[in-house]
Amino acid sequence: MTVVNMRANEQHAPMTADDLERLPDDGRRYELVDGRLDVSPAPVSVHSLVESRLSAYLGFEVAPDDCVVMQGAGINLNADRTHHRIPDVVVIEAADFEKPYLTRPPLLAIEVVSPESILRDHHTKRREYAKFGINAYWIVTPGDEKPAIVELRLADGEYREVQQVLGEDTFATEFPFPVKIVPQWLLASGPWRDRIGGEGD
Repeated sequence: MTVVNMRANEQHAPMTADDLERLPDDGRRYELVDGRLDVSPAPVSVHSLVESRLSAYLGFEVAPDDCVVMQGAGINLNADRTHHRIPDVVVIEAADFEKPYLTRPPLLAIEVVSPESILRDHHTKRREYAKFGINAYWIVTPGDEKPAIVELRLADGEYREVQQVLGEDTFATEFPFPVKIVPQWLLASGPWRDRIGGEGD
């Protein structure tokens, strides 16, 4: 994780989400933390595979029509637009869709953990998303042998762990809508579309 201030002539002026539009489209993820740039490397193939399968399954197979599932949607976490995050996957109510960035809490934010994002996903973003009021937060760890999903739910301003499911066991929740996921099929070769929901075994 790299945090820098890109304004050489305005070292004390915080960056805002407006400044992100002038940054290069080079595959890296550019976020803002208190007006400072937080740069993550382009995701590796395993990360991208998990992210795309989650998004496809939730968006096309499970989510009701009044919900929208998106990858890489930017969210302004404060009114000054100096705190900007890009979860790997979000679920929002269709009525909350905004351009160019979201400003209201999604129903669900999902982060797929990379080696360099462990601290950020498990601690920093956990605090930020709870403070912003995102009701559910999933942390997905794409381990080689047993991928895992941790479900956190907001209670009294903090996230509480509801469940952690590994490998071939079935992750099941009712929020933001009823869904079952077998973590193994976020990565495994084969008929993942038939198996990811725990069916066809």
